[in-house]
Amino acid sequence: MVPKQMPKSLLVMGAGAIGMEFASFYNSLGVKVTVVEALSHVLPVEDEEISKFAAKAYTTRGIDIKLNTKVLKVERKKGGLTVHLNSGSDQANAEQLTVDHMISAAGVVGNTQHLGLENTLVECENSFIKVDQWSATNEDNVYAIGDVAGAPCLAHKASHEGMICVEKINGIAHAKPLNKTLIPGCTYGSPQVASVGLTENKALAAGHTLKVGRFPLAASGMAVASGATEGFVKTVFDADTGELLGAHMIGAEVTELIQGFVVAKNMETTEQELMDTVFAHPSMSEAIHESVLDAYTRAIHI
Repeated sequence: MVPKQMPKSLLVMGAGAIGMEFASFYNSLGVKVTVVEALSHVLPVEDEEISKFAAKAYTTRGIDIKLNTKVLKVERKKGGLTVHLNSGSDQANAEQLTVDHMISAAGVVGNTQHLGLENTLVECENSFIKVDQWSATNEDNVYAIGDVAGAPCLAHKASHEGMICVEKINGIAHAKPLNKTLIPGCTYGSPQVASVGLTENKALAAGHTLKVGRFPLAASGMAVASGATEGFVKTVFDADTGELLGAHMIGAEVTELIQGFVVAKNMETTEQELMDTVFAHPSMSEAIHESVLDAYTRAIHI
């Protein structure tokens, strides 16, 4: 994480949020970056449209992305590493890549070693500590929050868990368990990616009939004035109830914009309430409004 000198080439294994953040960062510093992902999309937990747009944007910036590809072996050699890759089940798809450095970003595990848990009633599953809705373990007076307590492994999730846990311990009446479906996910690359709730595919799989809206930032006056027109906002609603099921964004500063949808979901806002809300003009947040309007064929600027 703290190289003694800037590498000329870097391989990132894993195209999730952490992998793409490092790839974007080093690419912006002029490093030749290759990303290897075993699945068929970068940012695989994001909405498929967002993932495809992100892959195109990262590729345009010069990042080499190899999907459906696995790292088979890494050999340390003088002056760098030789990485053996395979994008299929036979040797015909094998290739070797020589790079200065490599980052493994293929998942997060709980750091539970050397805590003395083996002498307690605390249980671990897939490296993570098992807790209840208040972060309590099976051992009296032992609680676990954050990454060690399982996904999503995000700083803001850990912080909120900590507050809920302490409020419960102190008998605060308004303490309420964390609803993980309301936790925003953010990827701080270039462009940024942000989302909350269900993707379109997951909403369909859950049996919802959908209304989906999209608004390109290129149609936003503020985005045009700011020179930040790359990206779009996508909203997913239940067609029968108007419930906001999910919101997905890619573009400049969308990690700030996503909070509007997080608040809306937390308050169980419907599509009508969002459409009736007045958004400041000119502002990037108007894209939120327009994407909702578009889901109901009422968009104004597209």
